[in-house]
Amino acid sequence: MKIEELEIPDCFQITPNVLKDHRGAFTKTFHNDTFAEFGLNIEIKEEFYSISNKNVLRGLHFQKPPSAHNKLVYCAKGAVLDFFIDLRRGSPKYGQHLSIELNESNGLILYLPIGIAHGFLSLEDNSLMVYKTDCSYDSESDCGIGFSSCDIKLPIDALDIIMSKRDQKLCRLKEYQSEFVYE
Repeated sequence: MKIEELEIPDCFQITPNVLKDHRGAFTKTFHNDTFAEFGLNIEIKEEFYSISNKNVLRGLHFQKPPSAHNKLVYCAKGAVLDFFIDLRRGSPKYGQHLSIELNESNGLILYLPIGIAHGFLSLEDNSLMVYKTDCSYDSESDCGIGFSSCDIKLPIDALDIIMSKRDQKLCRLKEYQSEFVYE
């Protein structure tokens, strides 16, 4: 695995070795010792996935303390434009976001620490996103920021975006009083 820190501190892009032959492909998505070498100490408590049709936008989601979590995400099938924003007060990149295409061909994995809101736009039908977190889902801590308040550029017209009612009502970035602190 190749692990490199991104422009937002403590966020990492992980490029796994994808082994392909006439049978298909094999990819290792998690290796505790390799992650630990880079200070990515994540004890997986929950794993889940979502399947999204083309133009579905999910996010930007996170869990507030005390149930905030570190997260690993990747696209096992299809393709998404993944985006995430730094909500940690005191971070040199507070309020800034990054966008990275994740797809089944590139196999990229993102490590997103506590205090990062996450979302994505599905670029293909049946895009399968996998999430691993070190804290279980807590509906009382579930929160989000509206993507349109974060100046995220999407490759489609806003009228073509498909969103849940919940995601349409998320608060704006400048309205959110962050409980996260960059350390």
